[in-house]
Amino acid sequence: MALFEEEMDTSPMVSSLLSSLANYSNLPTGSKEHEEAENNEEGPRPSKKPVKAPQLGTLMGVYLPCIQNIFGVILFLRMTWMVGIGGVLGSFIIVFMCCSTTMLTAISMSAIATNGVVPAGGSYYMISRSLGPEFGGAVGICFYLGTTFAGAMYILGCIEILLIYIVPQMAIFKIEGLEGPEAELALLNNMRVYGTIVLSFMSLVVFVGVKYVNKLALAFLACVILSIVAVYAGVIKTAIDPPVFPVCLLGNRTLLSKGYDVCAKVVEVDNETVTTKLWRTFCDSDTLNATCDEYFADNDVTEIQGIPGVTSGILAENLFGNYLEKGMFLEKRGVASEVNADAPPTNSNRYVLSDITSFFTLLVGIYFPSVTGIMAGSNRSGDLRDAQKSIPIGTIAAITTTSIVYMSTVVLFGACIEGVVLRDKFGEGVSGNLVIGTLAWPSPWVIVFGSFFSTCGAGLQSLTGAPRLLQAISRDGIIPFLRVFGHGKANGEPTWALLLTACICEIGIIIASLDAVAPILSMFFLMCYMFVNLACALQTLLRTPNWRPRFKFYHWALSFLGMSLCLSLMFICSWYYAIVAMGIATCIYKYIEFCGAEKEWGDGIRGISLSAARFALMRLEEGPPHTKNWRPQILVLASVDAEQNVEQPRLLSLANQLKAGKGLTIVGTSVQGTFLDNYAEAQRADQSLRKLMETEKVKGFSQVVISSNLRDGTSHLIQVGGLGGLKHNTVLVSWPRNWKHPEHHQQFRNFIEVVRETTVASLALLVPKNISSYPSNGERFTEGHIDVWWIVHDGGMLMLLPFLLRQHKVWRKCKMRIFTVAQMDDNSIQMKKDLITFLYHLRIDAAVEVVEMHDGDISAYTYEKTLIMEQRSQILKQMHLTKNEMEREIQSITDSSRGSIRRKNPPAPRSRHSVDGGAGVAEQPEDESAAVSNPKQVQLIHSKNASTPTSPVGPGAAAGPNAPAGEREKAKAPAPANPEAGKDLFNMKPPVDVRRMHTAMRLNEVIVKKSKEAKLVLLNMPGPPKNRVGNENYMEFLEVLTEGLNRVLLVRGGGREVITIYS
Repeated sequence: MALFEEEMDTSPMVSSLLSSLANYSNLPTGSKEHEEAENNEEGPRPSKKPVKAPQLGTLMGVYLPCIQNIFGVILFLRMTWMVGIGGVLGSFIIVFMCCSTTMLTAISMSAIATNGVVPAGGSYYMISRSLGPEFGGAVGICFYLGTTFAGAMYILGCIEILLIYIVPQMAIFKIEGLEGPEAELALLNNMRVYGTIVLSFMSLVVFVGVKYVNKLALAFLACVILSIVAVYAGVIKTAIDPPVFPVCLLGNRTLLSKGYDVCAKVVEVDNETVTTKLWRTFCDSDTLNATCDEYFADNDVTEIQGIPGVTSGILAENLFGNYLEKGMFLEKRGVASEVNADAPPTNSNRYVLSDITSFFTLLVGIYFPSVTGIMAGSNRSGDLRDAQKSIPIGTIAAITTTSIVYMSTVVLFGACIEGVVLRDKFGEGVSGNLVIGTLAWPSPWVIVFGSFFSTCGAGLQSLTGAPRLLQAISRDGIIPFLRVFGHGKANGEPTWALLLTACICEIGIIIASLDAVAPILSMFFLMCYMFVNLACALQTLLRTPNWRPRFKFYHWALSFLGMSLCLSLMFICSWYYAIVAMGIATCIYKYIEFCGAEKEWGDGIRGISLSAARFALMRLEEGPPHTKNWRPQILVLASVDAEQNVEQPRLLSLANQLKAGKGLTIVGTSVQGTFLDNYAEAQRADQSLRKLMETEKVKGFSQVVISSNLRDGTSHLIQVGGLGGLKHNTVLVSWPRNWKHPEHHQQFRNFIEVVRETTVASLALLVPKNISSYPSNGERFTEGHIDVWWIVHDGGMLMLLPFLLRQHKVWRKCKMRIFTVAQMDDNSIQMKKDLITFLYHLRIDAAVEVVEMHDGDISAYTYEKTLIMEQRSQILKQMHLTKNEMEREIQSITDSSRGSIRRKNPPAPRSRHSVDGGAGVAEQPEDESAAVSNPKQVQLIHSKNASTPTSPVGPGAAAGPNAPAGEREKAKAPAPANPEAGKDLFNMKPPVDVRRMHTAMRLNEVIVKKSKEAKLVLLNMPGPPKNRVGNENYMEFLEVLTEGLNRVLLVRGGGREVITIYS
């Protein structure tokens, strides 16, 4: 093993390693600056007309639009029912939670909106520019879907008011006479038909001209405010003169108002007892001795006031919740009732029943849409005179106003209205009146028509805003398949986006139930608000230099609290809807990440990445990675041609195939020249590297160094590549091509310096030979072997690399074989057993073979080969002389080589100085020492006794380093013509070069014999000579060692364990 004798101190032979590891007890366990306006605005401004300066102030631009968007259908149709079911306390908690969430979100939004100019685009613009295109696109789509489903909810509310409270006769599917599920289905079908008609009409209005919607907005707002004022006026009136809204109870059950004319079983008419309609409803005849329903017979009929008034003390009764199952009777608390527990309920269609199973989380999901709409002001930021002042003041004032209204109405409804009336969702016990309308003054119709027009207006606003939001997202170009929706009419109206919005809105219409649609849009709005809070918190914590909001009353803790509330409310409302909404957002996020356009918007996520990277790098500095965590962090040393194109692209293919271990990849190259003169070339080289890395799917970094010479440039890359603890531990460099040609002599010298530097720096080194024959990433090996020739222990690199390669689809089908070499004093059978056990503990599947290689006689061909090698080295040395001296010396060598080596003095090969520092002058005979003391004498001896590669002298000389194996075998046979000279030649002590050549040739014979058909051969790489005298010989040894093999990967460990048997 002369090739590796200098490695033995640091890299033991495999046999000694295996024997020491037999018990496995002592294993080491070591943005662009500003986007173009048309990409970010909701609708393009006319280019021909002069742009007017924005004129809207805080009141008209922010406060009133927010009020209009926040007050909506839920307040009029579901608020009283929520108070009745959840109780005043439960409802107050729900309202407080939801209002707190929107208030905290408004604080975060105000901070973002006042941190620079926010063009039209509202929440989408703020989130995308704060959290990046991936989050911005995902949340923008969620906000779009929420706005679209809000349109569906408003339309359903509009239809509910129309068909139940205004003109029930318009119902296409008649509800009269139907019971239970049939009546419910008929109502839903009516909602679907009329909802589709109204949606089509509203879409047409928006398509014809959004200016009409904007003109009507003030009228719709007036309807909302008028309705709320009517409710407060009614509350005041109940304290003075409560209105008469009688509710009829049978026992404690609420009766349908259409089932009786008088709230009594019998009445006195002309001193005669006469049965009423109610009697006939529950009995089989109108006579007094008729057979009646058991519950009807056992219980009395009582009439109570539906609105006893704010001073009646009913608040105490309504304080706590009364959750109902679907189909349960609406019962008044505190009233006695005789019920036969064994008898089944009869005539249930005569009572007011619960139409839905209610619980606390359902109420949260239904109520939350009534606090959305806080973005209305920020959506109009492009039209505001002073957006940075108006948005915070207007939005927070609007939320404060609406929160006060909501909280006060919860208390007032509970204090004024009877509990059974509150729980009567559709007013069936109060003559079909809208429950909130019964409280209003001067007439219930104020609320009915006010709520009808306000829901119509809110639906139109949603159908106007949602397409523009989708258009803004489409024009940003971050979601490729949505780009078609960025187009519209000549005036910029988003026609295609409107069409898609109407189609999605129709899904909500088909669901048809207001109570089922409300939680859907709650999810999307909550997700949007959650990310607004996250954006503010991140920007605050990261302390980005550009984060300087004019709004100062914010704190990261408030933003995190708002974010936590949003997330909690999502799962409180409906955990399965929350998972679906998050799934949609995640899919959009990953789609934008992989397929979307790359945008640099100076977002906070990039700031997080920088902070996280800094933190991780600081942690990595704490110490070297444990053996279990070791993975190849590869520095690929690529060379570029004159056009700055990479000369060996397959190097990057190999790096990609090795990256099953993930880790760092740096692709580096050096450009010759000075930084000032060659910077442009370096940039072109960097672009070339990046392009090739993208083609080869190598995830990593490129690095180009400009240096006065390529040797120093490569050295700089090895020294300074990486950052902190994230540095390369492995260098991948290609074998120098045509290194034997005199014009390429500098290449192999640079290569050997790389080997030396990686050794000094304790870096692993991978040298692929014949890199052009390595497979590309698109190729597949369906069979074959990866052969590992394990000669000296290098920390386990030879074991780890084939494992990593086989994780890649190119090498997946290849089998792994491990060969190790046994010498005379090794027990090959025991070595094989130990190696199999070792591999078993390493969890590596591989076939094992121990090859016995005895130290045989050194053949004449080995001497011949060594002589030719030394002669080539001598010629290369002459190249450092002047031109005349070089010509004279080469001519002298050529002339003297025309004779035969057989006529010369055989000990001549020994006159060469040892190529390695390991064999010093002390090993040399006296005549060689004398020759070394006189350099001219060394050259003279070589001139007289060497033969050139171009002068074949018999079969031995003809079989050069690249000769076929058959010719090499023939070349070993002939003996020197002079028997005495031959005898001297073989009896002398062979020099170091000859012994190394002998080892290389013997190893090569064995490797070629066993692994000629292997897809890849991995082999220990011998260390370089310690002095530079023997550089050429070192290359020759490696050339002989790998001769006749197609793909060879020479591996040199970094001096540490990289694989372990421990978990």
